[in-house]
Amino acid sequence: MAAALEPWQTAAPRRRRRSAPRPSRGREAAAPDPEADPEADCGVVLLRIREARKDLLLSDFWSLALETINSCLTKHLEQLKAPEGTLAEALRNLHLDSLPDTSAVTPGSTPGETPVPGTCRWKCVCYGIGNFATCVTARHQLTFLLLFLEKCRIPRRHCWVYDPLFSQLEIAVLNSLGVTVLSENEEGCRSVGGEPTVFYMPHCGTALYNNLLWSNWSVDALAKMLIIGNSFRGLEERLLARILQKNYPYIAKILKALEELELPETSQYADVFNDTSVHWFPVQKLQQLPTDTWAFREEPDYQDCEDLEIIRNQTRDPSATDWNSR
Repeated sequence: MAAALEPWQTAAPRRRRRSAPRPSRGREAAAPDPEADPEADCGVVLLRIREARKDLLLSDFWSLALETINSCLTKHLEQLKAPEGTLAEALRNLHLDSLPDTSAVTPGSTPGETPVPGTCRWKCVCYGIGNFATCVTARHQLTFLLLFLEKCRIPRRHCWVYDPLFSQLEIAVLNSLGVTVLSENEEGCRSVGGEPTVFYMPHCGTALYNNLLWSNWSVDALAKMLIIGNSFRGLEERLLARILQKNYPYIAKILKALEELELPETSQYADVFNDTSVHWFPVQKLQQLPTDTWAFREEPDYQDCEDLEIIRNQTRDPSATDWNSR
């Protein structure tokens, strides 16, 4: 695919939270090409995902992470003023004693496709999980996404996934899983389109989050957004204030208007979900920002940004999107 020629450089996780800049994920990307392995077909990759799923379900991390996400989604749904009965029904899907069916990674299966009456529907967008066919870290991140979709009853066809590192094998696996693989590098520039949307972006480049905020720079849009990704508070601690304000102004401006809960740290997944938090934007906090905050809508420009963790898509049409192709 043409988009595969224009990757952003996703960053590998750090072993210590919020201590030093995140190195490039280049070593993971250098793993053997899965197409060169005669056994690396869809069936083999799906089997590895199924095994990772079993491990994740049995871990303390999954139950603790689900509690964290549940807490954020509860507040988020209340903010969206879901119809009576909708909130309780939606949260019932997140009960820890209700485990997803083990057929979840079977080709052609699409858990959550049958709507539950009264439930609140989210969309989901996933950026930057990397080469899950060969990288264990990426595979665990993908497995987490699939379980999250099941617990929230988000149909897989309502989940858009993209990473320029994806091989043709990985695209085939994702298609068989029923998620929607994006065809171009959006650089994170995707609008929620008026619909509640979860963005799952583990260990992505800082510019990607900045672009995402710029594309949704209004009280109404941000209030409908929930981000699972790099800790914004961690970014604030690591970067000099002038660097954050100059290079990533939308992150800098939104820090006073967000709520953030860190995902738990466990030794089993120390390199998979470290420095990862759930972020959401309360309407009251957004409305308390100075009025001129929303007047600033300049497109991000990273010309003078050192160590930029994404590569710009020079051919991207800003008006182009796969959002309405559903």
